[in-house]
Amino acid sequence: MSRTRPGYVFSLLVVAFVAVFAFSAIDPAYAQQRKPMRLATSAVGSYGYTIAAFLAKVIEGALGGEYTVTVQPYTSPTVAMKALMNGEAEISYTADIGMGEFHQRVGGFKDYKPKMPEIVHTWYSYPMESMMAVAAKHADKFKCWRDFSGKPVFYTNAGFMNWLNWVRIYKVLGYEFKHVQIDLKSNADALESGSIVGSATYTTAGRSLPAYWKETEIRIDIRVVNPCPDEVAKLKAAGLAVIEVDPKNAFSKSVGPPTLLGVGILFGHNVRADMPESVVYKMITAFYKNKDDLVKSDPGFTPLAKDFVGMQVQGINANPDIPVHPGLVRFLKENNAWNVKWKVAGSK
Repeated sequence: MSRTRPGYVFSLLVVAFVAVFAFSAIDPAYAQQRKPMRLATSAVGSYGYTIAAFLAKVIEGALGGEYTVTVQPYTSPTVAMKALMNGEAEISYTADIGMGEFHQRVGGFKDYKPKMPEIVHTWYSYPMESMMAVAAKHADKFKCWRDFSGKPVFYTNAGFMNWLNWVRIYKVLGYEFKHVQIDLKSNADALESGSIVGSATYTTAGRSLPAYWKETEIRIDIRVVNPCPDEVAKLKAAGLAVIEVDPKNAFSKSVGPPTLLGVGILFGHNVRADMPESVVYKMITAFYKNKDDLVKSDPGFTPLAKDFVGMQVQGINANPDIPVHPGLVRFLKENNAWNVKWKVAGSK
């Protein structure tokens, strides 16, 4: 029968004890690194989904590895916002128009009751411009936006912020909104076949196209139809921003007009009021410090890099009755941009 020396056994016990002690010492840090943070964004193929992975990387770095950020696509930002307030996510893709609809409990938020604290102003990142496009072979039939009234159009996915923007646009203009839902990948085929007469397109900061529109313009020739002067006047009178876009900055080939006209909306990524102030402050500060790298990742961040603080102010002013997260409050105060008329989330 084999015999083991007592000294050898003691050495093994010491090694085992040290190993257990060392593991227990690093285990809390390891657990913190694995703390989940879910970023709810829009559908695969959309602009919001495309840039989400890079934002997740910046957030993870800002929080020192304490969180693992995962990207979770939803059918629309409206659904993503609900996921946030139902406790299924920690950050939600949204826009000024969506924040307004939630605050007023209209549209997709009618009768909606959050299970968790409400979404608040946190971080605004880029403007988008809603426009209308048609297949080039049908372009002679459409001169103004009134020509799409009551006709089958894909206004981006139902519940998308651009979709909500078109609902708002048509309400101002008094047109009939007839939406036809299609899969993003079938956009080119639907336009070419005539199953839809138009498809809403959008640029980010007048520069970037969503992935499915990049594919569409490669597959077929398209033309962008601008609103007519009387329509522009009505939109501006209603307080909507009509923005000029240079097509050469966004499209790879001619889409008709030398200057495109789109109705603007402001996008961002907001959180619930119960997110710790320090976490939000670190996130916003990291985005601020990395604003030039954001532009390198996508030109849609160009306006943010030029006036980061101003964009946050613009986002709050779009819905000034909605509270502002304390983390953003701290950042704005440090940059002399806080307005005492705004409400701090969690304050009475």
